[in-house]
Amino acid sequence: MKKWLFALIAVPALLVGCGEKEPTTLKEPEVPQIPDVEILTAKEVAINETIELAAHVEQGGKNVDNAAVEFEVWESGKRDEGQLIEGNLEKDGVYKATTTFDHDGVYYMYAHTTANGVHNMPKQQIIAGNPDMSKVVPEDDKAKNSMDNNMMNHGKDTEQSDEEKNEKNEKNHD
Repeated sequence: MKKWLFALIAVPALLVGCGEKEPTTLKEPEVPQIPDVEILTAKEVAINETIELAAHVEQGGKNVDNAAVEFEVWESGKRDEGQLIEGNLEKDGVYKATTTFDHDGVYYMYAHTTANGVHNMPKQQIIAGNPDMSKVVPEDDKAKNSMDNNMMNHGKDTEQSDEEKNEKNEKNHD
């Protein structure tokens, strides 16, 4: 008796579960576009004057007013002494901050920009005053003091590096 009662309840429940449904299509998640960041800062500036660091941020052809923008500024050859300055939204996707260069030199600036979870960091050279260009250290993205290079070498097996160094030293002594 219990088996019949169970069958009377279970069969209709199974038939409802097996009914034809329209197939549901999974939508591909939309991947935000890389933000388009146009640096508006002058490439040549005076020393001991307030310099406006500025960048215009667009994504998908529209101004982005909710981006995170930080200007990283350093003097040529002194990347490790650089500073991060928070950019504040002025209007229509334009972010600004200020700094001052107190001596002649060649400086570099990244406009670190994150919009809708996507990061872009365009770079610009800024010449302050009248620097002696023969003393300028060429800014190479693969330089030893580069943050990018440090990240690429992060976690490298130092024992292997020491072995390679020892092999080179042995070859040089022969």
